Amino acid sequence: MYLNKAIIYGNLTRDPELKSLPSGSAVVSFGVATNRTWKDKDGSKKESTEFHNCVAFGRTAEVIAQYMKKGKPIYIEGRIQTRSWEGKEDGKKQYRTEVVVETFQFGPSTREDGGRSDTSAQDSTESQSQAADAGEISASDIPF
Repeated sequence: MYLNKAIIYGNLTRDPELKSLPSGSAVVSFGVATNRTWKDKDGSKKESTEFHNCVAFGRTAEVIAQYMKKGKPIYIEGRIQTRSWEGKEDGKKQYRTEVVVETFQFGPSTREDGGRSDTSAQDSTESQSQAADAGEISASDIPF
């Protein structure tokens, strides 16, 4: 049995770019950055960042484009795919390796994002009532 599975949790590096395929189906592309920290042989802390190209199709693409923006955290499960095409200017073959999103979850929201704060029950109750009075939709109102 073979397995092609990618699991990524990181922050968006750019706003999602929504487009339509000739068939009319939605496609969105975006980048995700992940960090790794470790200690080297001398005991000093090291950190590296990896950047991942991601693509999603259909309703998944529409939801990601609607609710996600640069800097927000996202959890992705998908498969790794490399595609190729001829370059327009020089005719050279171009390659791009990306994660094709199969499922995802929004990361936790912060107070700046308009999400609820977990500091106290009173704060969250007040912010919910203010949002209800103003007719705004909070993150807790989204059914997924």
